Amino acid sequence: MSDQKSSESLMLRGALVPSFIVGIIAIGLCTFIVGLPGFLGALIAQFVVIIYFAIHIGVSRIARNLDPMSTMALAVFSYFAKLLFLGVFLYLLSAFTSRDTINRTSFGATAIALTFAWLGGEIASYMKLRIHLPLPNSKN
Repeated sequence: MSDQKSSESLMLRGALVPSFIVGIIAIGLCTFIVGLPGFLGALIAQFVVIIYFAIHIGVSRIARNLDPMSTMALAVFSYFAKLLFLGVFLYLLSAFTSRDTINRTSFGATAIALTFAWLGGEIASYMKLRIHLPLPNSKN
């Protein structure tokens, strides 16, 4: 196993743990406050947010040995594919489900809370990594 792969695995684990904790709390809270529509809204939000951010780490794992131009192209493609997926998903969610079935407020609040939890966990785990970058030789 290479050092880069273990770094990505640590970042994924560091982001998943707080996301699942916040997700479980949000699902319980939304279920308690709104009932079944709140449960479904929070559950779908957890699925969407975790898939959205996990794709980012998967792309970085794929792009680890690519040249910088290919890495940038893959990152831009990934960003636009995720944006398109999210837009289509939200359209389908609003067009084909009623507000009585899936609570939109629970979905939005859970998605925002999970986004903060994921990014916070990913940043915290990244700060713990010991990544050494080669520095150019400097001559004074």
